[in-house]
Amino acid sequence: MQQDFISNISDNLEPIMDFCKKNQKIIKIFIIMVGICISFFLLSNRLTTYEHHEKTIKALEEKKDTVLDLTAAATASSAAITLLPGDTATPIAEQLADMTTYFLIAVCAIYLEKYLLTITGVAAFKWIIPIAGIVLIFAILGDKGQLKLLAKKVIILAIAIYMVVPTSVYISNLIEDTYKASIQQTIDDAKDAVDEIEAEEEEEKSGLEGVISKVKDTVSNAQVEFEGVLNKFIEALAVILVTSCIIPVFVLLFYIWLFKLILGVEIDIPRIERKKGRILRG
Repeated sequence: MQQDFISNISDNLEPIMDFCKKNQKIIKIFIIMVGICISFFLLSNRLTTYEHHEKTIKALEEKKDTVLDLTAAATASSAAITLLPGDTATPIAEQLADMTTYFLIAVCAIYLEKYLLTITGVAAFKWIIPIAGIVLIFAILGDKGQLKLLAKKVIILAIAIYMVVPTSVYISNLIEDTYKASIQQTIDDAKDAVDEIEAEEEEEKSGLEGVISKVKDTVSNAQVEFEGVLNKFIEALAVILVTSCIIPVFVLLFYIWLFKLILGVEIDIPRIERKKGRILRG
């Protein structure tokens, strides 16, 4: 009884299998056309809305505010150090002033990530993937193996680029949660040091007795305090640059490697060979 049932199923499936074998190209083209329509009309609209990226955008806004606070604190600290008598703390002021440039680079990177959220979605699902799908259809019709591989590479790269920003922001949040308290403490310490110097400067202008000796003590204490603040700024800057600039690059390379591993599609990544000192295609 069971054998008869299985034989009946195989007999019914045999015509379908024969049809699929004879019309492989038509079936593949049909599936690709459905994928193109889904990408162009559905995914390109849903995956690029503010609601879809709301959490990611809020995380980027919070990171931007933190970097701007660090920039303001570094600038204020540098300006406050210049109020101290003598030039002993001038190198610290110069290093703090130089840090503002790197903080601004981080802000630019954050804005770039924010804009790429929607730009990459539209570019990937509304243009790149549909165009690559059309190229793939022509490659199937003309039996062009190299063209098929090129179209697959483009599709994979488009998906990888789209996923870079959400993934990198998620990983960055995990790192920043660990250092959030430390970064906030850096901002608070810088503000306290600036307030202390400004208070001493006002006291010096008022001409109170004993101000000269007190100012000398203040200069020495302020220098030690700002050295500690500078170290904390360096740590905060390292965290910001890693989370804003380095992690997105590594996430992109990871996705390319992952898609290459899963789908077996070769995607060339430039590498530098030190021996010959030139760029090779790896």
